[in-house]
Amino acid sequence: MILAYSTASSESVLPRIIEKMEAYGAPASITSFVVPTGYSFNLDGSTLYQSIAAIFIAQLYGIDLSLWQEIVLVLTLMVTSKGIAGVPGVSFVVLLATLGSVGIPLEGLAFIAGVDRILDMARTALNVVGNALAVLVIAKWEHKFDRKKALAYERDVLGKFDKTAQ
Repeated sequence: MILAYSTASSESVLPRIIEKMEAYGAPASITSFVVPTGYSFNLDGSTLYQSIAAIFIAQLYGIDLSLWQEIVLVLTLMVTSKGIAGVPGVSFVVLLATLGSVGIPLEGLAFIAGVDRILDMARTALNVVGNALAVLVIAKWEHKFDRKKALAYERDVLGKFDKTAQ
């Protein structure tokens, strides 16, 4: 998680997240499919950031978006954020392409450009957590999650930090 946060790149942790999910009790057949697919289609942090940033810029310019316009904006951003690369700053480019289509001034991006790198680190971490959660949900849904392996993993990991657990 620290690597994903500091590099703002979800691609850098792809092998490690697969390894960790398998160690936690998700089978390799599910993990090796869900994690790479999630990196293309499960970008929760990016979608959330883009939606909030777009509404922030609209409010900054005094543009009152109706509930329907906000829903259309969020749905548009959900679709446009699918398939974006796991490289730093790409959400900013998607936001740039989307704002013009809904009538929000592109100049407003200048207000968030300075803090985008910091926000990129947080949304990358959220994307990684979302992908890990997707693995666990699907493994449990398919009744292939190994709860005993997960508990052993938790004991092992938490035992390293908590000397009283030993």
